[in-house]
Amino acid sequence: MNRFLLAVSIAVIALTFLPNAMFANEQPNLVFVIADDCTFRDLGCYGGQADTPRIDALAEEGMRFTRCFQSVAMCSPTRHSIYCGQYPVKSGAYPNHTFVPDGTESVVQFLQPLGYQVAQSGKRHIAPPSVFSWEQLPGKSNPDFEAVEEFVKGCSETEQPFCLFLCSNEPHTPWNKGDATQYDPETLELPPYILDTPETRDGMSRYLAEITYFDSQVGQAIDLLDQYNVAENTMLIVVSEQGNSMPFAKWTCYDSGLQSGCIVRWPGHVTAGSTNNAMIEYIDFLPTWIEVAGGDLSSESAAKLDGKSLLPVFAGRPTHKDFVFGEMTTRGINNGSEYYGIRSVRSDRYKYIWNFTPEVTFENACTNSKEFVSWRREAKAGDEKAIELVKRYTQRPEIEFYDLAKDPLEMNNLADDPAHQATMQSLRNELDQWMQHCGDKGQATEMDALNHMKRGQPKRAKKKAKTG
Repeated sequence: MNRFLLAVSIAVIALTFLPNAMFANEQPNLVFVIADDCTFRDLGCYGGQADTPRIDALAEEGMRFTRCFQSVAMCSPTRHSIYCGQYPVKSGAYPNHTFVPDGTESVVQFLQPLGYQVAQSGKRHIAPPSVFSWEQLPGKSNPDFEAVEEFVKGCSETEQPFCLFLCSNEPHTPWNKGDATQYDPETLELPPYILDTPETRDGMSRYLAEITYFDSQVGQAIDLLDQYNVAENTMLIVVSEQGNSMPFAKWTCYDSGLQSGCIVRWPGHVTAGSTNNAMIEYIDFLPTWIEVAGGDLSSESAAKLDGKSLLPVFAGRPTHKDFVFGEMTTRGINNGSEYYGIRSVRSDRYKYIWNFTPEVTFENACTNSKEFVSWRREAKAGDEKAIELVKRYTQRPEIEFYDLAKDPLEMNNLADDPAHQATMQSLRNELDQWMQHCGDKGQATEMDALNHMKRGQPKRAKKKAKTG
């Protein structure tokens, strides 16, 4: 009889803990690795010149997305969008170096109740701490991989599912990491929207070297997952973030600024070596993580998110969204125009861009860079291509419209072509609806950016904002 009671007791205890154990085993670890100012086309697996062996190998083990987008080609709004799953103007994090309101729910508030240990190492540029109350690992501007190893090791021993953000500062300027001798400035290929000057070639060489440096960081992350035997139950996402800080990329709404490389490896769930052309956005990551963690996307909290779960796309569905959107606010950025708001909408084939104040000269840190100064020098000397590129970057028409199937680099503005007026109006309607959804009042929202930043961060109000 005593043996029978003992057996029953053991069975009850086992049943008590078994559901949690089973649930923990079913929950994948989530690892997100993000670069900083890396034009997606420069990665090796996207046809670029940068030597990226670890990222290229990862693409062979997972799914490579050809049309992943963020909402702003600027650091701080991008990070808030990833962690909070909302468009920047809607969340309030639309100027650079800004914040979301206290009480906003981020990945921390969604995943911790589901049993996840959430941690971050590297570049932050988010606020307030109450919203992003994850375990802050050492690593101010780049991940500290010794600390990351201790974290992964600890989670592997306790078998607690974890969500880990590894945020690089590369290849953000200054381009001073990696081996630039690997890239001969004289033999590099430059895209047609980039003027060929010695300064441009030198900068491109050092920039590509930093992409290779970032690739090594991706490799360190992969090696740790392998070392502690958690790779098979880990959804690993690597993204390139916004485009580089040369002209027509970062701080713009062109695809070279808003489009991102994105590779997802999730053994048993994502087909190795696959490519997906679905249009996805950074705001889709959070609802995806919530769903795979076992959360309820129909809850009141999740209903506030703007993104859509990517699980059907990871399973191979070739479509996800009909439109993706972009915005840019220059107020509060280093050397930025006093005001220059931009909004955009992109369909499968076409891009519509609305520049609120075309009479204003478009300026930012790029226009003070030695690369762009060399462009102005050549324009002053009479170089026709330099004149055209400098003007096209700094003096924009109110409306830009591009046929991306024929013109993927957005070099030929078709806004005045009568044949496209109906398509333009249709896209403008989509843009207007999106702005209304976000509470975006256009120029009024642009002009309120500085006041918005001061309201949220009074201690920093007197400090000059820096670029992100």
